[in-house]
Amino acid sequence: MYRWLDEYFAGRDPDFTPNYRIEGLTEFRKDVIDELLRIPYGATVSYGDIAKAISKKHGGAKVSARAVGGAVGWNPICIIVPCNCVIGANNGLTGYGGGLGNKVSLLAHECSDMFDARIFEPKESSD
Repeated sequence: MYRWLDEYFAGRDPDFTPNYRIEGLTEFRKDVIDELLRIPYGATVSYGDIAKAISKKHGGAKVSARAVGGAVGWNPICIIVPCNCVIGANNGLTGYGGGLGNKVSLLAHECSDMFDARIFEPKESSD
């Protein structure tokens, strides 16, 4: 794990995934984690892209981008499982457990093209 983090923070693409264990994985969360691990270093995908990939894997069963967002947000080992690389529709940066500023910093660190990205702040609850 240390070697992976050293490579990542040195600005290099780690060419391996370190061993890890995640407790409490449902089949759906595993599908989402599997899709997150397919994201190439420096790239972004949308929640909808992940939903479509999982849908295709399961024979076309409808998968909600919102459900994907919940599973992405649940990810307990961000950066290694790159939840920071998931964006909303139309390049919108929506939500990140570590804060949107950190998401932007991580994406910039990975040399992602953030020129067209838009940041969407969460709406306040009207409870």
